[in-house]
Amino acid sequence: MSTTVVTVSPGLGYKQVADLLVDMGVSAVPVVDDDGRVIGVVSEADLLHKVEFNGADVHPALFERRRSRQAKEKATGETAAELMTSPAVTVLASVPLTTAAQLMERHDIKRLPVLDDAGKLVGVVARRDLLRRYLRTDDEIRADVVDGVLLGVLWLDPIEVAVVVADGHVTLTGKVDRRSTAQIAARLTRALDGVVGVTDELEWAFDDTTLQRRYTFDV
Repeated sequence: MSTTVVTVSPGLGYKQVADLLVDMGVSAVPVVDDDGRVIGVVSEADLLHKVEFNGADVHPALFERRRSRQAKEKATGETAAELMTSPAVTVLASVPLTTAAQLMERHDIKRLPVLDDAGKLVGVVARRDLLRRYLRTDDEIRADVVDGVLLGVLWLDPIEVAVVVADGHVTLTGKVDRRSTAQIAARLTRALDGVVGVTDELEWAFDDTTLQRRYTFDV
């Protein structure tokens, strides 16, 4: 996430909000109250309703759809409080990246306010932030596999396992002592930043997973 967050107060005017989005090069800003809590988000889409209905009748019809009614209401808005989408879709700083990505996809939004456990705004995560984990070189990824997984966690001699990385895809070959070791190596490698896929070609001397299954069954 980005910890330098641009926010607006509920009373900020339409033009000031529009100018801020343009000047800061962002698509949306959180609206926060005096306690620093997020009460909504104003996006470019919220501001464009005024352009969409410029000069048109914005009085909602009796049986008008909810989305259309809200759009017309925002077209008459003059402050951030009247323009914002509320409640805001937010995410806790402690949740996995996959959760943030799923929320963005589900709600079709580009930016998520990030909150601490007390509900205070601590940052904003954007779609480009989620993609940044994949913008790593193959050499950096390979170093993480060798130093972090093989040496750091499994205490394996890198000579025993060959690690080849091409465009973020990792191929593991070689022979280790146990089948569970090979499985752990592949699983930890998949979790590394920048890894888009893993081909597990590791062999093993002893299948300890069969022994584990038998022991569990006997118990």
